[in-house]
Amino acid sequence: MKRGITVAGFLYLVLFISLPEGSACTNFLISRGATVDGSTMITYAADSHVLYGELYFWPAKDYPAGTMMDIWEWDTGKHLGKIPQAAHTYSVVGNMNEHQVAIGETTYGGRHGLRDTSAIIDYGSLMYITLQRAKTAREAIKVMAELVDKYGYYSSGESFSISDPDEVWILEMIGKGPGVTGAVWVARRVPDGYICGHANQARITTFPLEKDKSSISSDHLDKIFDPAVTTVYEKDVIRVARDHGWFKGKDKDFSFADAYAPLDFGAARFCEARVWSGFRKVASGMDKYESYAMGEDLHNRMPLWVKPDKKLSVQDVMAMMRDHYEGTPMDMTQDIGAGPFGCGYRWRPLTWKVDGKTYFNERAISTQQTGFSFVAQSRKGFPDPIGGIFWFGVDDTYSTVYTPMYCGITRVPHEFAVGNGDMMTFSDDAAFWVFNQVSNFAYTRYNVIIPDIQMVQHELENKYVSEVKAIDIAATELYANDPAAARKFLTDYSVLQGANTVKVWKKLYAYLFTKYMDGNIKEKAEVPEGYKFHNPKLQQPGYGEAWYKRIVDETGDRYLYKGNEGH
Repeated sequence: MKRGITVAGFLYLVLFISLPEGSACTNFLISRGATVDGSTMITYAADSHVLYGELYFWPAKDYPAGTMMDIWEWDTGKHLGKIPQAAHTYSVVGNMNEHQVAIGETTYGGRHGLRDTSAIIDYGSLMYITLQRAKTAREAIKVMAELVDKYGYYSSGESFSISDPDEVWILEMIGKGPGVTGAVWVARRVPDGYICGHANQARITTFPLEKDKSSISSDHLDKIFDPAVTTVYEKDVIRVARDHGWFKGKDKDFSFADAYAPLDFGAARFCEARVWSGFRKVASGMDKYESYAMGEDLHNRMPLWVKPDKKLSVQDVMAMMRDHYEGTPMDMTQDIGAGPFGCGYRWRPLTWKVDGKTYFNERAISTQQTGFSFVAQSRKGFPDPIGGIFWFGVDDTYSTVYTPMYCGITRVPHEFAVGNGDMMTFSDDAAFWVFNQVSNFAYTRYNVIIPDIQMVQHELENKYVSEVKAIDIAATELYANDPAAARKFLTDYSVLQGANTVKVWKKLYAYLFTKYMDGNIKEKAEVPEGYKFHNPKLQQPGYGEAWYKRIVDETGDRYLYKGNEGH
């Protein structure tokens, strides 16, 4: 059934598409008890039409007393101010530090009027400064809370994923208002054996308050290291909502998401639907939330976390990040917008008008505007530099290759490095540009070309998953006697695999372009004896029966052939 967008949904869209371009992201959080090897994992797709996919790196460093650091807004490059630098910072590869702490985010925006543009700390700085200063997920929460409490929170509403080898946490934050230093927030530990997710919509509703021994307020942050604590919240989180008239009930009934980011059609269809689609890949029983995901029944709210049917491997989690709503009523590969070749992508704008009515495109996990994505895997039982693997990919998650970067490495591959090209500077050995060549070519004839891409993608990822088992053993043996040598070994391996991924992908592009150019499908043929050369085998599959029928249904007899069909 064709459906126009509701008034409430349209108002949400006005907010959604006015947020910074980096705001449309997807995260999943996987607890230790939900994985086959007892690791924790978080994922992140950093989606923006202007975000260049590159692998950030900050080396560990000592600073003299009095050193100040500049804070630049991650989305715009605006200088926000200076804060004192830490005496010692940890090395950070992408969004994971040398102690296996990882942080991701999605922007939900939330209530208007709570952003403090006089503040110094934006959400990007909050992530990357914290990674340089925290050794555990709980310490990261404490650092984040202290940073915004002291220097103010510049951005709009954010959901953060935070992990270490033991735990994964979801933290949701929003400012207190213009000129009011600090932020209100709630952090919850994902129960062991469960998975969580967020995608540009606040997801924490009610939570236990301080009278519950599992919960503390920011007045007692030092107690965050008590293992019994599974919920932490900013002391003013309920008061600020009451002051604005967004909550009037009893404290025990307070819902963070309902107060600071009320749910509507757009929040469900564009955001919660992505979480639902990822969950349904690994957990049965999600069909009962289909109407919720589609924005049709907002009362049938999806839970914050679910238990997967089986323990998940790193490849299962990678697969959660590859989705166009296949097999659901929102399947982007099946409607007329997919064209004759089942392309699960829609070019922006997100909404469009026909005869004065506003319509929309679906927003799936896999999208053309992904700058980079990752699966951060933290593994207990290894020395930290070996235990953390930052599986990193650039461009569209559906056709990227997650390449292993150990968290203890001391440099990153040239092909992924900052400065090798940018959003307006093409570089033929930059992973971002090489992967975009392949994906953008695939978009032209998607259902024909994507199987060839997936074959090579799976070969590479299977190779890497298999190889790291041997690398782990060798690095652990080295580390026992010479930690520096172990880190060099891990660095050499990670850098080599980064270069290998790009090398293979450049060859893949040449192969695909040769095979599929001009709408044909060509395969090399053997040259028969007595021939100087022989033309390739040629297929011309056209558009497919279903699409030809659509042409006839729309044009009638306009293209009816009236000559002799034998000619």
